[in-house]
Amino acid sequence: MDPLMRYILFLLALLLFGCDKDVPVSEHAIHYKQAKEIQDFNLQDQHGNTVTKRDLLGQWTLIFLGYTSCPDICPMTLAKLTEIHTELVQQHNVKVWFVSVDPNRDTQQQRKAYIDYFNSDFKAVSAEHANLFPFVRNIGLIYAINNSKETEYYVDHSASVALISPQGNLSGIFKAKFAANEVPLIDAAQVIKDFNAIVH
Repeated sequence: MDPLMRYILFLLALLLFGCDKDVPVSEHAIHYKQAKEIQDFNLQDQHGNTVTKRDLLGQWTLIFLGYTSCPDICPMTLAKLTEIHTELVQQHNVKVWFVSVDPNRDTQQQRKAYIDYFNSDFKAVSAEHANLFPFVRNIGLIYAINNSKETEYYVDHSASVALISPQGNLSGIFKAKFAANEVPLIDAAQVIKDFNAIVH
């Protein structure tokens, strides 16, 4: 084969392999190839420290919404996030944030006791709704709380998990799987697979 033709074929092969390296995520994940900017925010963690966008920089962060009185989705998802974190942290700098969307009941002490049961290295953050709601909306999730004066109430919230890039922007969302008569939950193995596809 002509040396020039061999060189051209070599360049074409490089180009094709380069185009093929973007591994698609599953139907249970959304990957924003152009990460969405997150505005600065002001929350408080379980130790009473102020948490801002600066705390998202330099690592991948998985963010899940919930509340400590949640009967099923929250504890089950946090158990899965503990499993996911244990696996991913072996190769990546990954943090997990639990965002309480029930600030009236979930005090600093309550959040600390709750998150310590799963992993004391996780952040358990919250804020008044005026600060909390814009942050939650900004990371592509949602919640709704009943204004009832009852002491016992449920809070509707996303069961999905947001993925924040080391630059502090929204890179993806891992969606919960919904099935009849079952609690909507993320699939730990699938999240790990999709995370690796996004990161690599």
